[in-house]
Amino acid sequence: MSSGQKVAIITGASQGIGAGAVQAYRKLGYAVVANSRHITSSADPCVLTVPGDIADPETGARLVDRAVEHFGQVDTLVNNAGVFVAKPFTDYTDADFDMVTGVNLRGFFSVTRPAVAAMLRNNGTRRGHVVNISTSLVDHANTAVPSALASLTKGGLNAVTRSLAIEYAACGVRVNTVSPGIIRTPMHAEETHDTLAALHPVGRMGDIGDIVEAIAYLETAEFVTGEILHVDGGQSAGH
Repeated sequence: MSSGQKVAIITGASQGIGAGAVQAYRKLGYAVVANSRHITSSADPCVLTVPGDIADPETGARLVDRAVEHFGQVDTLVNNAGVFVAKPFTDYTDADFDMVTGVNLRGFFSVTRPAVAAMLRNNGTRRGHVVNISTSLVDHANTAVPSALASLTKGGLNAVTRSLAIEYAACGVRVNTVSPGIIRTPMHAEETHDTLAALHPVGRMGDIGDIVEAIAYLETAEFVTGEILHVDGGQSAGH
């Protein structure tokens, strides 16, 4: 049975933005189901870690089942897990396609479908919230960062954000997306940081906190749905 505490599922939660999001939702008072392929257990009784590859179609349903079994409900889903492969388009392989679409699209579909179904079982007019993590490259292609597969998959997330936001607006489920620039995470080697910083009009890379703050804002912004929130140092505005 639900204790009344809100519950968030966060994918890609073992490091970077995902780990920051876990901390942010705990500060908001949420219990959290945290997922990544090799996530370790947490000493916090309000954080349930569930290892698994989100590209596996069974993982998404398992996350929702565990959230309901352990905490009683699902109120928020943060689709943070993602992979990025920067190559010239003609250099991409079928294996690249399968990996990127498996995480970025299949992973989204497999967890969001049962999560929204669970949210619709919640009482009240504010039943749930889905937050996706996209990339500014969808709106601001850059010759220095060839990224067709990122645009193909994350552009799909931007589009489905608006579609689901309208489909479920009257049901009390909001759907939003944060569209980051290049963020200082373990994905980027230290020696590349100066080059990556120069790709942003403000002259620096984003920090994990910049994205986590945007996620937290969307969580509390009850009148915002269908939003693609660019947190990209001005990239989407121009260069």
